[in-house]
Amino acid sequence: MAFVSGLMGPYMRPIPINASIAMFVSLLVAFIVVPWFCRQCYREGMTLGGQGESEEPPGRGSRLYRQALTPLLVRPWLAWTFFGCVALLLVGSVSLFATRDVPVKMLPFDDKSELQLVIDMPKGTTLEETARVAKALTAYVRTIPEVRDYQAYVGTASPVNFSGLVRHYFLREEPHQADIQINLAAKDQRTSQSHAIARRIRPEVQRLASTLGANVKVAEVPPGPPVQAVVVAEVYGPDYGRQREAARALRGLFETTTGVVDVDDSIEADHVKYIFSVDRAKATLAGIPSEDIVATVRMALEGAKVGLLHLPKEKSPVQIVLRLPLAERTGLEHFGEIAVQGSAGRLFPLSELLTIERTLQDQPRYHKNQKPVVYVTGDVGGRGAERAESPVYGVLGISERLATLRTPDGTPMEQHYARQPASESRLSVKWDGEWHITYETFRDMGIAFAVAMLLIYLLIVGQFQSFLTPLIIMAPIPLTLIGIIPGHWATGSYFTATSMIGFIALAGIIVRNSIL
Repeated sequence: MAFVSGLMGPYMRPIPINASIAMFVSLLVAFIVVPWFCRQCYREGMTLGGQGESEEPPGRGSRLYRQALTPLLVRPWLAWTFFGCVALLLVGSVSLFATRDVPVKMLPFDDKSELQLVIDMPKGTTLEETARVAKALTAYVRTIPEVRDYQAYVGTASPVNFSGLVRHYFLREEPHQADIQINLAAKDQRTSQSHAIARRIRPEVQRLASTLGANVKVAEVPPGPPVQAVVVAEVYGPDYGRQREAARALRGLFETTTGVVDVDDSIEADHVKYIFSVDRAKATLAGIPSEDIVATVRMALEGAKVGLLHLPKEKSPVQIVLRLPLAERTGLEHFGEIAVQGSAGRLFPLSELLTIERTLQDQPRYHKNQKPVVYVTGDVGGRGAERAESPVYGVLGISERLATLRTPDGTPMEQHYARQPASESRLSVKWDGEWHITYETFRDMGIAFAVAMLLIYLLIVGQFQSFLTPLIIMAPIPLTLIGIIPGHWATGSYFTATSMIGFIALAGIIVRNSIL
């Protein structure tokens, strides 16, 4: 576990450190404390209880064990039948992974005390419109019985929580962005866990979001390392236009895949941008410097500090900001009526001194490791995911459908699961998010487990001077899956990284018991 890489490494590292310290202390106790204690308790000439006494007859458990084992040793066909049944049980247990009756997940869901609704309106939406959408969503949040209180943040970032560290929620300060921070009642005052509450409210939240023209995601505090999203697809390609087309097609697969919810991408909606250009010829004839025209436009739209106001009960002076009223700043109808005074004292409206060009705002471009990328994100939950709310199955479901998608040149889109594509000459998808951390964790733990088993084998070979005996001793290790996997199925639990840790610990116990 000390060799687990990625974001999961810091979570795992305390376990091997504490276990190593415990084993070292146990060794000191065995070689120092126990001999000293025995020397203090037993003196020379003392007779230990049980010495010289006849061996007790076997108990009921021993008799039953012998009665069950003797026929297997006497009748070879019965032994082979028993081995076949054990093999079938092992195959049947492992097959529960394939049927998704025992889903695989990085960490189990935790019961947190908060949820968050992340609201994204089309870029260019006014602050007032975003506030109206947030108010409509808070009206629904108020009806959730498990909610203790909530706070809406419109056009400003909410206090950063654990998941917001990687998702950069502290940068959400645009007028078209809003967050609703929800605090849940204490755990002993509600019967549902936070994940069950999030799963229950998501359909109604999505319905309201669709009605209001917003993109709303139900964000939970992750039980493990924070990630950009549970399911992340990174689209790479030779040019940004083709990347955007591929990302839109991939988003369609996300939205139509059962169990994938809260779908979003890094492509901004097209919105209008106005470019104000000073007509220098007219400005020169009017005797108005271009700087004065620019300052007037900035003051009208953004505001300008024109002085300080000293109030009697205020410790600091208050800034006086001059700008147009909100109703006149949201459009260009009255903008041209603003006048600028010329050198002769005549007033010239801005409509005579400016040319206004209407165009589209440039799209933001994201890079990862210096490679242009377009993100498509999603979460796992909702209908069809009740038995497998894990990013592994969401990625596999989308990946199967993506294999049938063709690029403009007629070739299938490449898919990468472990690392970025080496070349950007072709359209390709790299899967990331919680899926990648799950892959890294189980890969590294599997490799570490295999190395540990090899070292244990070499130690037993040295002890027994045989190559076959260690194999017999270690043979029961995979048989523990007959109990582990059906146990997860019976309790409705996920097979997680902590389950893998338990499996590794059982392997050590089995080897010790077999030697004893």
